[in-house]
Amino acid sequence: MRGPLLAAAGGAMGGAGGPLARTIRAKLTAALQPTHLEVRDDSPHHGGPPGAETHFGVLVVSGRFTGLPLLQRHRLVHEALRAELAGPLHALQVIARTPQQWQSDPRVPPAPPCLGGSKRERRRG
Repeated sequence: MRGPLLAAAGGAMGGAGGPLARTIRAKLTAALQPTHLEVRDDSPHHGGPPGAETHFGVLVVSGRFTGLPLLQRHRLVHEALRAELAGPLHALQVIARTPQQWQSDPRVPPAPPCLGGSKRERRRG
C-alpha cells in the first residue's frame, strides 16, 4: 500500500496519523472489532494542501464479514464512517476480508493510481 501506513494488528492501535486517520481507526475498531486493520493516508498523492486528510485506503479484517457479500462488507465500513464521508473524507478505498481470507492470502492489492484533477477543474475529453 502506498502512502503513510497506519497499521494495527491484533487490536493494537499503533501508528501515527492526523486526527481524521485516528478517527477512522477508532470508528472501524469500535464497529467491526477487526483482527487486522490498516489505515493508509493517500492525501499527499492527490494535490491537496499539506496536511489535508481527504483520501484514505483501509484494509479491514473482521469476523463480522463472514458470510457477507463484498457489497455488504463495504456498506458496514461506510456506515461506520458515515459522518466522515459526509464531510472531510473525499475518497475511501476499502479492502474488507474475513480472517480466513486474510490467513490464506495476506497480500494487499496496490492502490489505484490518482488520475489527478478535481471537481472544480474541467476535464478535456
